[in-house]
Amino acid sequence: MQPVSPWRRRVRIAGCAFLLAATGPLRAQILTPASPVPEPTLDPDSPLAPLPDLGVEWPDLATSAADAPIAAAIDTAGEQRYRVALQGLGVVGTPAFLQRFDSLSVLHGGEGEPANVAQIDRRAREDEGLLRDLLRAEGYYDAGVEARVEAEAGTRRIVVTLAAEPGPRYSFREVTTPGLAAAAGKAPTLEAAFPVKAGDPVDAERVLAARTALQTALGREGFAFGTVGEPQVIVDHETRTATLALPVTTGAAQRFGTVRVEGDRLFGPRHLARIARFRPGDPYDAALVEDYRRALIQTGLVSTVRITSTPGPDGTVDLFTRLEPAPPRTVAGELGYGTGEGARAALSWTHRNLIRPEGAVTVRGVLGTQEQLAGVALRRSNYKARDRVLSAQILASHTNRNAYDARTFTLSGSLERQSNIIWQKKWTWSVGGELVASDERDVIRTTGVARRRTYFIAAAPGSLAYDGTDDLLDPTRGYRLAGRLSPELSLQSGSFGYARMQVDASAYVPVSPGVVIAARTRIGSIAGAARDRIAPSRRFYAGGGGSVRGYGYQDVGPVDIDGDPVGGRSLAEFAVEGRVRFGDFGVVPFLDAGNLYTSALPRFTGLRYGAGLGARYYTSFGPIRVDVGTPLNRRRGDARIAVYVSLGQAF
Repeated sequence: MQPVSPWRRRVRIAGCAFLLAATGPLRAQILTPASPVPEPTLDPDSPLAPLPDLGVEWPDLATSAADAPIAAAIDTAGEQRYRVALQGLGVVGTPAFLQRFDSLSVLHGGEGEPANVAQIDRRAREDEGLLRDLLRAEGYYDAGVEARVEAEAGTRRIVVTLAAEPGPRYSFREVTTPGLAAAAGKAPTLEAAFPVKAGDPVDAERVLAARTALQTALGREGFAFGTVGEPQVIVDHETRTATLALPVTTGAAQRFGTVRVEGDRLFGPRHLARIARFRPGDPYDAALVEDYRRALIQTGLVSTVRITSTPGPDGTVDLFTRLEPAPPRTVAGELGYGTGEGARAALSWTHRNLIRPEGAVTVRGVLGTQEQLAGVALRRSNYKARDRVLSAQILASHTNRNAYDARTFTLSGSLERQSNIIWQKKWTWSVGGELVASDERDVIRTTGVARRRTYFIAAAPGSLAYDGTDDLLDPTRGYRLAGRLSPELSLQSGSFGYARMQVDASAYVPVSPGVVIAARTRIGSIAGAARDRIAPSRRFYAGGGGSVRGYGYQDVGPVDIDGDPVGGRSLAEFAVEGRVRFGDFGVVPFLDAGNLYTSALPRFTGLRYGAGLGARYYTSFGPIRVDVGTPLNRRRGDARIAVYVSLGQAF
């Protein structure tokens, strides 16, 4: 007799097609005809034979899922609470493994709620199989699991124990990627994207993750239509090893073709090509296609993006873009109160695509105890190039501060490269122009006599900034450096010019998990004109939540005979704080210092110090900040406590 060939059975675990193989011949048996069996005599008092296929068999209430006896203290008729315990997992029971079991467990799904023994028994059966499957997916093919249902000592609760014996872990004897050699010179890069090698444990989740990484790498390397097949795993129980074959079809490397529009022409092909970071003829890269999709969503004008890659001529890929528009109009309101700034209410209306493409027009107004404003602003995103913003605005405002009272009309415009939460850029810049007409009232510092002057100002502000931190709103490492320069020409009792300059720097150092030391400095200077000739609204001021905490808004620096601030030509500010985070909350002790000076350069003397403690609540869009500070060298008239609330860290 010829030996019987090894048997094989295909099963699917966690998305992988696994081929289980058992080596060794099966023993053959010769069957002889059976002797006739006499018909049984029917006894009307005997129990009924079980009827197949008529529902689910009711469990034996005297036994558990694994036929282990249930303690007599368990009430098999009533509903009771239970808890679940896992035993014997050892090194297998990692947090990730336990979290996976908990998310799929039917026992955990009903834990804490009353259930009868029949229900608990059925759930235990399901979780017994689940735990066994999860262990096999980790490479423990000889794993055994036994469920026990017992009464918890001293309580009426039931304990369902799943006792596991993982056994030895299988490993890969051979790993192949047939078809990958067709990628020629790019094959080594693609092979590196699939890190599973011979000798590694048989881990279904790791194989699936590596398969996804290889599929992503195909797109990154230009194989737009390359595919990765299902992993084929053959397990040999005798040697406790397995072989893995992952078929790959690369096809030819592609290049970008044209960007085409389907459906609603929210943007034209030219503007879509401007948003994309690739040009026709560039090597195809799936990451650039994803960046293109996210940039379209970031416009705020699109609710759904569908991009279809289609083979074009001469080995190119055309991208067909279908956009579903989002509601273009927004109405926003704001209410607030700040120490030194008073109560404030704001209302705005925005049409984000009134001037196509991406021309947002905003009409807004502010009504407050110390500020009133009305204005119209235009903002053109992705203007002439990706990430460039052209903006213009007309504002009429009235600002009443302790330092001055100003009625101002402003016409301004700028072109800038901005950063945002989705794409935090290392380098940003801006250039612009500004025309200001302002009627301002203040007092002569030495006499306290009120005066009123009208200024006509032309300015050309510009800025350049570098951001090397790891987060826009909540940095934990890196540093930032920014410089601003605004040459200005002023007409008031004659013409004169000056330049406003400011440098900001900050650094962030993690000292332990959840603890970051942050520090910042700000230096400012106005050169070319005396302080009293410069419009009060164009001078430097210090104090408040974004300056020297512990002091009121604009309360640091020189004051007039009535104790009101008069501003300065230069400033120096410093701050250091420790950010301690635990979960979604944190505390921040801080120390700030700063002062204003009448000279063009800061003298770093007479610094005012403020210290305090802050609280943070960390959300998905950034931390909410509440800081409480007090002045350490308080002057007469300074408040003892100041409170600041805002979104994002202080710096």
